[in-house]
Amino acid sequence: MTDSTLAEVFPVALRNQIRRGFTIAQQYLACAVYFDARRLPHLAAQCYRRHDRHRDNALRGVRHLLDRAIEVRIGGVDEPRSDLRSPRAAVEILLAAEQVFTDTAIALVDTARSQGDHLGEQFASWFLEEQQENVAALTTLLAVFDREEGTLFDIEEFVGRDMPGPGKSGPSGPEIAGAGKGI
Repeated sequence: MTDSTLAEVFPVALRNQIRRGFTIAQQYLACAVYFDARRLPHLAAQCYRRHDRHRDNALRGVRHLLDRAIEVRIGGVDEPRSDLRSPRAAVEILLAAEQVFTDTAIALVDTARSQGDHLGEQFASWFLEEQQENVAALTTLLAVFDREEGTLFDIEEFVGRDMPGPGKSGPSGPEIAGAGKGI
């Protein structure tokens, strides 16, 4: 199967995933600002880092399309939710967004596989490891919120002490568009 044939299926799905990646990055940014405004520096820092990571991952998708000489289109993003009633509610919103993003990443792998696009499948499979880490981290954080019964000081201590930044332990992933190739 040639890339021109694939232009009708996998790249469309990947472009949609790129848009979702930029959208979830914006959601993390909205939550980071929410936490920052409430003087919760560890929660804010965690969200700022995850914003950067999702943005970088979207740019990895851009790089994948560029490297395969497939058209890249960058469109708008969905509006991030700003109805953050509490720090716990903000984490719930992020977890729900990560779960949806994981489902679409699985569908992206399935699309590549069904099209016999081995390069696309390899690339999209990388996202699944990232998503497993993201969902696990937020699930743990939500459990800590419940266990600490909303004691923000203890939650901040936990985040600062026990939550590494995203992607710190795993592979760095595919190259990011705009990272420069020795220019």
